[in-house]
Amino acid sequence: MNKAGTYERLYKNRFELFFGSLITILFGSLVVPIDFYERVLSPVLFLLNLITSTLLISHRKGLVKFFVFLFTISLISFGLNFFNKPVQFGFVEYIRLIVYFLFYIVVTIEIIKQVWKAKEVSKNVIMGLMSGYISIGLLGFFLFLSIEILNPGAFNGLLMEGSADAGAKVDSLIYYSYITLLTIGYGEIYPVTAVAQKAAILVGLMGQFYLVIITAVVVEKYIRFSQKKR
Repeated sequence: MNKAGTYERLYKNRFELFFGSLITILFGSLVVPIDFYERVLSPVLFLLNLITSTLLISHRKGLVKFFVFLFTISLISFGLNFFNKPVQFGFVEYIRLIVYFLFYIVVTIEIIKQVWKAKEVSKNVIMGLMSGYISIGLLGFFLFLSIEILNPGAFNGLLMEGSADAGAKVDSLIYYSYITLLTIGYGEIYPVTAVAQKAAILVGLMGQFYLVIITAVVVEKYIRFSQKKR
């Protein structure tokens, strides 16, 4: 198979590949030891997610160069920390946080645009719809993590509160981000500063807008497409 044919096949399944990498990021810690996951596997999975996301924007050369730049920085930061597990956030961790934050902002917007513009609703588009929703949750996580780093104690109820370990609160903030996005709100973790409270409102609104607007548009396209086939 030639390179063009391989690329076309990969591009056709871009949402499935991206969705698969997102699922492994979220649930990889369920099947491997948590220390190994946090130190080795999680950074590798995020790098893999960066690679799969390049398919989403491969038709835009400017964004491809930007993503290659982000991937290079992430790869360097992973190499710097591989043999020395950080106990607190340092310069490298801040850079990685900024890189991932920028990445998920761009990729979430691009997914929404492609899903919105899709003329037919296929399995791949459904995967894109789900990927967009999961990406919003990761965006919320990086937003909450940034707030907690800049203002420690912005969220009450985090696991291992007060610990100096840089990774101690990560799982709690991922959990809190998706609980907020899903508007479940168990209440064991809650924001206590004005900025954190407004961020929680923003993430909740983004989730609702996505379900009400983007999902509704896809459903409408699917109904219309099904009627035409009949």
